[in-house]
Amino acid sequence: SFPSKAVAANPVSDLSSPLDLGNCSLSLSAAPLPYLHASTAFVCVSRSPVSQPYSQGAMNLSGPHPSYSQQYGAPPPMQQVTNQMSGMQIGSGPPTSVGPGYAHHPSSQPPISAAYSSAAPPSYTQAPPPLSAAPSQPPLPVNLQPPSLTMVAPSPQQQPFPSAHHLSQPFVSSSPYLGPPSQPQAPPVSQQQSFPPGPPAQQPFPNSAPPPVTQASYSGPPPLTQHSFPPSSQSGPFPPISISPSQYPGPQPQSQPGPPPFHSGPSPRGPIPPPSMSQQQANHLPPGPMQQQQPPQPGMQGGYPTQQNGAFGQPRGPQPGYAGPQYPVQQNYGAGPAPAPAPPAQKRLDPDSIPSPCVCKTRFLVLPQIQVIEDDRVNKSSEPFTTGVKGQAPPLVTTNFQVKDQGNASPRFIRCTAYNMPCTADMAKQSQVPLAAVIKPLAMLPPDETPPYIVDHGDGGPIRCNRCKAYMCPYMQFIEGGRRFQCGFCSCVTEVPPHYFQHLDHTGKRVDCYDRPELSQGSYEFVATVDYCKNNKLPQPPSFIFFIDVSYNAVKSGMVNIVCQELKTLLDYLPRENPEADSVVRVGFVTYNKVLHFYNVKSSLAQPQMMVVSDVSDMFLPLLDGFLVGVNDSRMVIESLLDQIPEMFADTRETETVFGPVIQAGLEALKAADCAGKLFVFHSTLPIAEAPGKLKNREDKKLVGTDKEKSLFQPQSGFYSNLSKECVAQGCCVDLFLFPNQYVDVATLGVVPVSTGGSVYKYTYFQAETDRERFLNDLRRDVQKPMGFDAVMRVRTSTGIRATDFFGSFFMSNTTDVELAGLDCDKTVTVEFRHDDKLSEDTGALMQCAVLYTSCSGQRRLRVHNMAVNCCSQLADLYRNCETDTIINFFSKYAYRSILNTPTKTVRDTMVNQCAQILACYRKNCASPSSAGQLILPECMKLLPVYLNCVLKSDVLQPGADISLDDRAYLRQLLSCMDVSESHIFFYPRLLPLVKLDGGSLPMAVRNSEERLSKGGVYLLETGLHLFLWVGANAQQELLSNIFGTPTFSQIDPNMTSLPELDNPFSQRLREIIDSFRSQRSRYMKLMVVKQEDKAELIFKHFLCEDKSTSGGASYVDFLCHMHKEIRQLLS
Repeated sequence: SFPSKAVAANPVSDLSSPLDLGNCSLSLSAAPLPYLHASTAFVCVSRSPVSQPYSQGAMNLSGPHPSYSQQYGAPPPMQQVTNQMSGMQIGSGPPTSVGPGYAHHPSSQPPISAAYSSAAPPSYTQAPPPLSAAPSQPPLPVNLQPPSLTMVAPSPQQQPFPSAHHLSQPFVSSSPYLGPPSQPQAPPVSQQQSFPPGPPAQQPFPNSAPPPVTQASYSGPPPLTQHSFPPSSQSGPFPPISISPSQYPGPQPQSQPGPPPFHSGPSPRGPIPPPSMSQQQANHLPPGPMQQQQPPQPGMQGGYPTQQNGAFGQPRGPQPGYAGPQYPVQQNYGAGPAPAPAPPAQKRLDPDSIPSPCVCKTRFLVLPQIQVIEDDRVNKSSEPFTTGVKGQAPPLVTTNFQVKDQGNASPRFIRCTAYNMPCTADMAKQSQVPLAAVIKPLAMLPPDETPPYIVDHGDGGPIRCNRCKAYMCPYMQFIEGGRRFQCGFCSCVTEVPPHYFQHLDHTGKRVDCYDRPELSQGSYEFVATVDYCKNNKLPQPPSFIFFIDVSYNAVKSGMVNIVCQELKTLLDYLPRENPEADSVVRVGFVTYNKVLHFYNVKSSLAQPQMMVVSDVSDMFLPLLDGFLVGVNDSRMVIESLLDQIPEMFADTRETETVFGPVIQAGLEALKAADCAGKLFVFHSTLPIAEAPGKLKNREDKKLVGTDKEKSLFQPQSGFYSNLSKECVAQGCCVDLFLFPNQYVDVATLGVVPVSTGGSVYKYTYFQAETDRERFLNDLRRDVQKPMGFDAVMRVRTSTGIRATDFFGSFFMSNTTDVELAGLDCDKTVTVEFRHDDKLSEDTGALMQCAVLYTSCSGQRRLRVHNMAVNCCSQLADLYRNCETDTIINFFSKYAYRSILNTPTKTVRDTMVNQCAQILACYRKNCASPSSAGQLILPECMKLLPVYLNCVLKSDVLQPGADISLDDRAYLRQLLSCMDVSESHIFFYPRLLPLVKLDGGSLPMAVRNSEERLSKGGVYLLETGLHLFLWVGANAQQELLSNIFGTPTFSQIDPNMTSLPELDNPFSQRLREIIDSFRSQRSRYMKLMVVKQEDKAELIFKHFLCEDKSTSGGASYVDFLCHMHKEIRQLLS
């Protein structure tokens, strides 16, 4: 195995180190790893990156760029694509003895794909030629253009492995591949590029670039380049990769006819190919010896021209000074009629050698793969993370760590995209790194961490700056012996009230500094005075009102009965601050279909009374006394009501429902009681009954992918937007539980929950037997979790930056105050910052988030979180202190909001463009000079491409044919208030092989690809919303007996939603892991058992995000090549 430390010929900088692709290498930031194989000798050579000071205008990436037309037209023949893509190799190892490409796991199962229309091609019959006769590589010609990815064979003296140890995976060099000693360096690619003219349909870069894409009403990242990902029928959306034919001397494999080209139209949703389909075909591998490429089908649209010998334009002949063996002529489709030799057998880009969040094992050894998550867990989980160091990046969200508050807010409350902010707006614009913070004000802390202290200053209230109104915090500097303090945000000097005065010590700190949380902690709470209350009156305790849909669909599905039975016990667990005391929250009950039924459950009544309001056009509350009651006071009447409701509506035939009047009724009830509260609405169908807020079915999949698609995410009318404004003013939060069997227009129904700080839960095709557990766990957590009501949040910053944009579930009536009718422990607010002046490296940048809210006990409080970050004048310092997970959280929220006003393709292109500019700026200004064929990534952004590709392929931005509009709207709203840990698992699910479950540690995760699945294994996949247990067809009998209690694969019930409780250590540990995963998420994850080759496997494979998606999303390997090409275009 490879240890995590390295011994290199030269030290490697902490900023970047390269991953070799021959003349086109992916340079990744990772320390070199010594190879401990018994007969391995591998020398890592590196150049230390030069950290260049920032100079304004050094690289203007924010200005307009040529918008090259990059439409991916009909694909070339399959053999051409697979042969050329397979030529991309990482590392300098020799070809394996088993043949070109890398060998798959012997038991991996071919993916099920409907994208191919060709038969399985023949397999290899001949190994690649030996390397013993490889000559030294002469200089490459000047016409090597940026998109070329050329593989270079090592000279014999550099061959890292003896012939007896041909491994199935090439190694990854952790430094730029400089070639054999006798090989001169390739000339730089900064020379003038020339793109010779060719057929118009295949000319990717015309002499006159087309105008840039118009960004109508889309204020976001800089101008973009078009990136059109292909339909699912195409093998890969990125340029094919070719190698020089004179690099592998030796016998030429015999030419065989290739398979027919790809089906050039949309992917037919036809029958699934049989499981016996060739593994090579299924995984886009070269299926046989090099084959003659067939001409494209008539009428094919021009995409990228075929790359000849690694360059655009005219094909390149044999290299000078070397008379290599003659190759059969290959038809040229790229830039003219000149013939070009066919490339020999090649290796494909090794996925094990590109950056991944996980550790990958092969049959032989642990590859030198980027072990980002595992390394962070090993290095940062043992010691507590202390927040006293300004600008220190916290451990990753995947690491289990303890926090000690020493003056900055815990990363559980605030995570920043960058902990070293650029000093000037020009520097920020040049880097394109977003400056944002993801704030979770009421986050739950682990038991071993102390919750924020509550500070009560009496009638005087919290101490604040006179000018900017910032609250007392560790950044205030006391002067004049403690009689005044200077604000750290605006530098204003304020008198210290006499009751707060204290002397200073010899360092200038107050002697009671560590006795006061507001002077020594990053997070704390103040008890607010009556001045902070609405209408200068202390608030009443909040109320919960339950609205139950009793229409035909709701009753028939069993939802009504389940809700009523659960509420009888759930009402004992209403939120409270003191676990020993009774909750002060009052409750009320309403049922509805076309009309509303209010219930009087006053404690003095023997039976509940029902009052019907049929005039829903002008909603009013028919009773005041007896509607909102204490649970303990009216327990007998409430239980009687909950027993009667399912019986009363058991035979209903009413199918129509209303929705707007339901919200209005709850709002009127809270107004009458003069309190804040929450509405729990259990709804099943599209509200088509005549009433305010009536909706129509507008589902139209023909609009998907068009400019009118954005209208599907917008509400049908302004009714619910106006209603949500009234709810926020009253402190009326709405949680919506949906049980649809068809389209219900989540985009419109979700407006009120999203605007009031509430949540939407969706249970499509609800079945009481299989969905009961998931629904009840969600309901229990939603009722019990700590939350605040009638909240207002404001973010203050020090001079030089300001909060300019906000993302989440809230309402804003001005540009500074975030208003939330309800704020629970799961909700986040994401804030974007921009410069309005220069920042100083000496003082850094400060931000303070203050949330004024009413607790569930009815007390008005202020929760304050403070964060200080460093400022830098060098780009290298900025790139050294970024956090990729938070950047992706921000990017996804920005993109998901943008699709309300912008076509999804434009949003995707914008994200790709901004990511390319971030990495290109790093390459130009921070990395050491190296070959242009190297993709150099910052140390803290090694995983930015893989995560960004997951966002681009998500169901919201690139849906498959089976994704409904409601699902997309639901996921869009759900992500808007996700924290970083949940968005991480949402976009890159966790895949665990269940082999050995020893001790308390989790199995080591593997990469999220079908290639990692073994027929003989069982795997657990966590997506944040689902849990999948994938069972291989050849799983061991002992393993199946330990998990399912049956030794045979065929006897496993795929419909089970919970594992049997078996008396063996493996079963107990697996159930503990599943329970642990569920406890970490805000939504209960239903378990789905997936048997290999079962129909449910298509759903499972949808979440294998490193593979090519059925909706046309690129695989990680393809996207990395595409991103590399984009960066090179920017740099050239």
